[in-house]
Amino acid sequence: MTETSDQSEIATAYNDWAETYDTDQNRTRDLAAEVLRQTKIDFASRRVIEVGCGTGRNTEWLAKRAGEAGGIVALDFSEQMLAKARRRVANPRVRFVQHNALLKWPFPKASADIIVAMLILEHVARLDTFFAEAARVLVSGGKLFSCELHPMRQLTGGQAQFSNTSTGERQRIAAFLHDVSEYVNTGLAAGFVLQELGEWRDADAPINSIPRLLSLHFQRA
Repeated sequence: MTETSDQSEIATAYNDWAETYDTDQNRTRDLAAEVLRQTKIDFASRRVIEVGCGTGRNTEWLAKRAGEAGGIVALDFSEQMLAKARRRVANPRVRFVQHNALLKWPFPKASADIIVAMLILEHVARLDTFFAEAARVLVSGGKLFSCELHPMRQLTGGQAQFSNTSTGERQRIAAFLHDVSEYVNTGLAAGFVLQELGEWRDADAPINSIPRLLSLHFQRA
């Protein structure tokens, strides 16, 4: 199976999940939103690209912070997820684009100040294309913030999954394992400097439990 066919199947799965994505119980989704809201990155008056915007849950929050001088372009490859996002976020500073993040992004060089990517890189077989495109479109000193399912969580069976309303079956979405070192080293190789790395557990989880999420705050050199 090629990476292109993988991505097509993943997009189809997210189309199927779109109807219930916002109402499903999902600790990973909810904790990732909390992590983003705790970041120290200043979004005011910045040009923001959100890669993998889904139903727009985080887009809505970002839009309130980008400021009138800024703006947001939100990408996703799922048509149905984008349809939900467009209904959720009615803001003239937000533009939604259907696009596969593994293909060249539809933006010129040095056209963004901040890139946000939430819970998408587990679905990417090779990280180098993502980091290379992020480096290309960010200005010097620009920020890249990513929050992903922790690799240790994946090793114990964690994976994006949902109950398919059409089939009634539990469906696991294709995922790829990346070690923490792979995330960090691929970013460094693309010209980023790591500013902060976070490992996040549920609020009620014991300290000796496996983290649910990994967050990475990079800056473009």
